[in-house]
Amino acid sequence: MRVLGINAIFHDPAAALIVDGQVVAAAEEERFSRRKHGKRPVPFAAWELPELAAAWCLEQAGLRPGDLDAVAYSFDPGLTRDAADLGLNDPWDHLRVDYARRAPQFLASALPGLDPEQVRFVPHHVAHAASAGLSVPEDSAVLVLDGRGEVASHLAGAYRGGELEVLKSQELPHSLGLLYEDLTRHLGFLHSSDEYKVMALASYGKPKFLSLLRELVRPTEDGGFQIDRIDWDALAKARTADGEMTEAHADLASSVQVRLEEVLLDLARWTFEASGGTLRTLTMAGGTALNCVANARIAAEGPFERVWVQPAAGDSGTALGAALAVHGKNVPFGTAALGRGWTDEELEAELKRAALPYTRPESIAAEAARVLADNGIVAWYQGRSEYGPRALGHRSLLAHPGDQDTQTRMNNVKGREQFRPIAPMVRAERFDDIFTGVYPSPYMLFVHKVKAEWKDRIPAVTHIDGTARVQTVHTETEPLVAEMLTEFERLSGLPVVVNTSLNTAGRPMVDTPREAMELFGSAPVDLLAIGPFAVHRAKAFGA
Repeated sequence: MRVLGINAIFHDPAAALIVDGQVVAAAEEERFSRRKHGKRPVPFAAWELPELAAAWCLEQAGLRPGDLDAVAYSFDPGLTRDAADLGLNDPWDHLRVDYARRAPQFLASALPGLDPEQVRFVPHHVAHAASAGLSVPEDSAVLVLDGRGEVASHLAGAYRGGELEVLKSQELPHSLGLLYEDLTRHLGFLHSSDEYKVMALASYGKPKFLSLLRELVRPTEDGGFQIDRIDWDALAKARTADGEMTEAHADLASSVQVRLEEVLLDLARWTFEASGGTLRTLTMAGGTALNCVANARIAAEGPFERVWVQPAAGDSGTALGAALAVHGKNVPFGTAALGRGWTDEELEAELKRAALPYTRPESIAAEAARVLADNGIVAWYQGRSEYGPRALGHRSLLAHPGDQDTQTRMNNVKGREQFRPIAPMVRAERFDDIFTGVYPSPYMLFVHKVKAEWKDRIPAVTHIDGTARVQTVHTETEPLVAEMLTEFERLSGLPVVVNTSLNTAGRPMVDTPREAMELFGSAPVDLLAIGPFAVHRAKAFGA
């Protein structure tokens, strides 16, 4: 069966292709259009079709639109109701629904040869659920939380034999995702999907408003939750985008973060019991599932033996989820490296075209490790790009974790707020020596405690609260990254390397070789490790 999944609703348009039970390709439109989150500068930019991503997915499989058995669209306009009836103030909602209704025609126009009758609507939260529950080999409970779908903000369910049983769906306007989004705007973060900044800020505050929030945000006995109106200004005055960040702002972020964790724990416990108490795995998706602090707490304190979070947990992942839902069978998730890649010959041709001096060292991993050991910054561009928001060793900026100034340097390179943490990657076999918490953690979706004896040795990746968002690197799946880490440890004595996404503020992650070279030329990066080739800044620019 050949199924193309499409997300073109709300934000993060994306496409994913399943052929004969294998995920062939998946990518966000932003990697092609270079518009972050796929948003054009107009109010209803969220409905940008992933035309380029979809065409690329088909090209990867050698398929034409007419060869597809189905196109799965991750929103069902037949389930919608008027925004006012849902208690939402959304002036663009009717336009969004109208666009969704016309999706078959839009897709047929974008993909000539596609029969509009092949387009199938998949409810938004069912697509989220499938992206997680059908990406593991075993039966599992599933928990979906985000801002909103058609009429709800949450789904709790169970997958058995590839079939989803919906146990609970929380109707709007009650939404933990929208609650966090409102707080994000109140704190002066105005760009779409800036909620992760609030999660980082929360570590700098104390949950001083937690008692009040427990009254206003509360789970219900039937597996849902209720949220009363919150007067944010009464707790901390609204901050402008360039305004001062105060202690009260950090305390408010901390309070909402802790309350979110508490409610999610209650929902996870309810889901465990409602699903019969026999399922040992909880799978999670939806934008709220990118809250790695909450995920770690669910794993540590919840009733499930295993918690697995879809790496593309946000709306881009519903492209894959919609395709999985129509496919109707479990397809275990093997790698997030599902995007574009280039051959060595193509990379070399791009380097020659740019007239950059380069070498082909015996080992690009060892070359990068030497630069890192000398406290240099490396732009690491290897293999296929990642699907989802995390850089996982394919489109990464790497640095030395032992220098206290590395966090400042990296945030300066990326042009972002200094309170933002940077994350470590570590070989899987060294994880237990340095960290405690969820293992394995190959997708950077949980936080971990840094052991006391290591906090001063790797200060750049140890957050103010003593945690780090770890990526475990497994030799069998990431041999080149593992080799680089091994060589770096030999040279520095440290088994950890800083890993953050290869981009600058406000821009999508680098995807093409040309974009990698442009970033290298414009930012203080010491080495571009692009495929097997090395471009040193000193040789390229004489400095």
